[in-house]
Amino acid sequence: MSSTASSQPAHHARSNASMTFFVCFLAALAGLLFGLDIGVIAGALPFLSETFQITSSQQEWVVSSMMFGAAVGAVGSGWMNYRLGRRYSLMIGAVLFVVGSLLSALAPNVESLIISRILLGLAVGIASYTAPIYLSEIAPEKIRGSMISMYQLMITIGILAAYLSDTAFSYTGAWRWMLGVITIPAVLLLIGVIFLPDSPRWLASRGSHEQAKRVLERLRDTSEQARDELNEIRESLKLKQTGWTLFKENKNFRRAVFLGVLLQVMQQFTGMNVIMYYAPKIFELAGFASTEQQMWGTVIVGLVNVLATFIAIGLVDRWGRKPTLILGFIVMALGMGILGTMLNIGITSAFSQYFAIIMLLMFIVGFAMSAGPLIWVLCSEIQPLKGRDFGITCSTATNWIANMIVGATFLSMLNSLGSAHTFWVYAALNVVFIILTIALVPETKNISLEHIERNLMSGKALRNIGSR
Repeated sequence: MSSTASSQPAHHARSNASMTFFVCFLAALAGLLFGLDIGVIAGALPFLSETFQITSSQQEWVVSSMMFGAAVGAVGSGWMNYRLGRRYSLMIGAVLFVVGSLLSALAPNVESLIISRILLGLAVGIASYTAPIYLSEIAPEKIRGSMISMYQLMITIGILAAYLSDTAFSYTGAWRWMLGVITIPAVLLLIGVIFLPDSPRWLASRGSHEQAKRVLERLRDTSEQARDELNEIRESLKLKQTGWTLFKENKNFRRAVFLGVLLQVMQQFTGMNVIMYYAPKIFELAGFASTEQQMWGTVIVGLVNVLATFIAIGLVDRWGRKPTLILGFIVMALGMGILGTMLNIGITSAFSQYFAIIMLLMFIVGFAMSAGPLIWVLCSEIQPLKGRDFGITCSTATNWIANMIVGATFLSMLNSLGSAHTFWVYAALNVVFIILTIALVPETKNISLEHIERNLMSGKALRNIGSR
């Protein structure tokens, strides 16, 4: 009798853990589409430029139109998530992914392609906002970091898959297939989201406490855990102000919003986009002369990006967010600094060419194991429940604005400072980010969102809001 009773909870815990993983995996699929849409255009651009006979200015529009859509989508996601919830927001994003992918593949002219890329940008903006916040509110605290990091892993897998797909289709120049094949995972996401539960924290914030309790009971090991978590959520909901009002009237909430914005600026100004942009040039210096060889070079970059993200998933809930971030910034500062020095001296021998590629890949490892996933983890953890939609709107919009600034200034920096000095500037910025991480970033592993919120609202220093 006693053995049956004891095996029941164990079976319940196993089934709930499987359910939690399934829910988090589906939500992270939005990251796969995010990565596919970011990665696919690089390989498709030369072929569609030939089809439509477009100018370099129009090519910039084709590429940047998605960033514009993403910024708009991220800003609009705050209101959408507040009114409709995480699940329906993900569903709208999935529909936009399907429609945008189909329209891109069927575009009769460059104007239609730009419009479809803006639609895809809206979907990316919604995904980049909703998936991390949903994952942070669904996952148990002991695996929350690795579950949100899985979203970033999906982005890197999406970029790699886009590179591989582009390389495969490049032999025939079938750019419509490059853009259209994304419809398949978009449809899978749309079907999967239908089966997702809504966030228990969003349900509770709308007064649906019973429904929130039922969701938590499906996702936690025991009903006691579900009950205790719901009680903590109810406690955090006693705060009267929300969103903008809370931002105006509560200096502690303003600190959390400031930290979220700073974290996203730090992520973008590590120089990851610069490295990704410069990668083909460095592969060219190493003797990869043909377009085909350079495309396989970008596949190697994409593969390293994916594999190094597993380091973050392994460390984030064991070693912690803060030490992993510090190590990542050190690795990136070294990679950028050495690469800048080599460019200053001149890359002439075969050894120096291959060493330059090793430095490039080392930088990517540093980013993928730290700032890539962990900034999203921290931004979704530090905002109080009543201000989470507003706070994450600010940080996600900052991500896309900073992304655009880096993209718009990189070529100007190369022209005015030269390649070596440009890399040194980014190396110096990574050193600054080590100092900022030590001074301001909290350690949030194994701490409930509500406990972090209580520490923040009681006025504890930002770096201590994850302490027990």
